[in-house]
Amino acid sequence: MTTSNFTIIGENIHCTRVVKRGGIRGHIFDDGSEAVKYRVGGELNFVRVPKHFESTQPYQQGNLKHFMIAVWKGVNCDGEEVAEGEAYIKYEVDRQTKAGAAYLDLNVDELSHRVPEQTEAMRWLVEYVQSVADIPPSIDSSNSEIIQAGLEAYDRSSGRPMVNSVALERLETLDLIAEHDATCIISAASESGMPEDADERLENATRVVDAASDRGIAYEDMFIDPLFFPVSVDKAYGPHALGAISKLRERFGDDVHITGGMSNVSFGLPKRALVNEAFVRLAVDAGADSGIIDPIQVKIDRAMNLDMDTPRVQYAIDLLEGRDDFAMNYITAFRNGELD
Repeated sequence: MTTSNFTIIGENIHCTRVVKRGGIRGHIFDDGSEAVKYRVGGELNFVRVPKHFESTQPYQQGNLKHFMIAVWKGVNCDGEEVAEGEAYIKYEVDRQTKAGAAYLDLNVDELSHRVPEQTEAMRWLVEYVQSVADIPPSIDSSNSEIIQAGLEAYDRSSGRPMVNSVALERLETLDLIAEHDATCIISAASESGMPEDADERLENATRVVDAASDRGIAYEDMFIDPLFFPVSVDKAYGPHALGAISKLRERFGDDVHITGGMSNVSFGLPKRALVNEAFVRLAVDAGADSGIIDPIQVKIDRAMNLDMDTPRVQYAIDLLEGRDDFAMNYITAFRNGELD
């Protein structure tokens, strides 16, 4: 499998994303003010941090929520400040598209805790992105009102939109999906929380698939997300995820898509790219044909051509298949230089 038949949902245009203050992506000017820096065609550009962001918790903890800053500028400022936010978003749209994304996942939930401000931000973001992108958005929110705002703002100029996501606790989102002729990501979460194992993932997702089918949504328009958790926390999380993929493919055949936030599995680990690409390979072998990933960091072609017999890859596989408690063998191998 290559990027040509693996559907990439580019995950980066998301208000939770952070870079370190003063780190490789951070910049401190002589007057002490700060910015996020990036290059386009060799030219250095900056997204300056508004003064009021300095009082936020992420800033105090040493982080800059760079897309939150860019979207806030677009919604609340004018002139050069708006252009600064727009240019940064376009930079990421172009990078994700060039790297093979088929959809651009857009999320503004953390911009504010007020729904009117969130819906305004989603409308602005969708309208701007559609003006510079040639692939459709994935409207991503845990709130149906915000999803509706995004769907209504999209003019379909780049194809059918996607909705991320619909779960048992908010089945009303399916009505929006049907009304707007969108594809959708179906979450395996229950009404009360996260699933415990592969069987619960299958059961939860099946109930949502059935509800979607009742509304006339076709299998080929459904992307099922079994939900992937960090394997460093619990060695069972990898087998649960891979088992769920296999069970979903067996239950629904080849018509549905199986996706998910694949880089979640490596959270908190060194050499994350190795774990992510090994997981992509195992997930595809189990039946996945899509991923919510950063295609700049996670290369599908490279994942599919991994030499699975090398010691460094075997450490990652053992971790992902549940044979490494708390990632101790993997971390020891990293410290010994065996993963280089």
